[in-house]
Amino acid sequence: MIHLYTGEGKGKTTAAVGLAVRAAGQDIPVLFAQFMKGNDTGELHVLKELQQVRILRSEKNFGFYKQMSEADKQELREIHDRILDEIWDTVQNKSCGMIVLDEITYPVNWNLLSRDRLERILQAADAEIVLTGRDPAPFLEEAADYITQMRCLRHPYEKGVAARRGVEY
Repeated sequence: MIHLYTGEGKGKTTAAVGLAVRAAGQDIPVLFAQFMKGNDTGELHVLKELQQVRILRSEKNFGFYKQMSEADKQELREIHDRILDEIWDTVQNKSCGMIVLDEITYPVNWNLLSRDRLERILQAADAEIVLTGRDPAPFLEEAADYITQMRCLRHPYEKGVAARRGVEY
C-alpha cells in the first residue's frame, strides 16, 4: 500500500522514520530515500545502525530551492533521477518490503526529478511505499491508500525559536 504524510504540520518525516523502524524491527528490508536533503539529520545516525535499512540521498547540501542556481537545480535533478533508478532496481529485484520517499513532493512540484520514473515505481512496487512532503501533486494523492494530513496548530517557530537539534533535525 502507499502511505502519504502531508500537511503544514511537523511530523511527516518522523512518521516515516517510525514506520521504517517498525518494519526493520520485523526483519523487513527498508529502502529509505531522502529527496532535497543533503544536510545531516538526526534520524540518519540511527537508521544507519539498522541492518535492515538502506539509505539513499544526496551527499551534497543544495540549501533552499529559492536560493539554488539553475546549475544547482540541474545537478540535483540528476541526483534525484539516479536515486529513482536505484529504487527502480530495488523494485525490479523485489529486495525490500518498504520504500520511503522522504520529501518527495517537493522535487515533483519543482520538476527536480523524472515524474515518469516515479510513477513507474509507484505502479510496479510490490512493497509498502511511504511518501512525505507538503502540497502533494494530485497523482500522488490518487495513488495513496493512506493519507495523513499533519496540521499545525502551534509551533515554537512562530515565537522566534529556531529549529532544534534532535527535534526538528
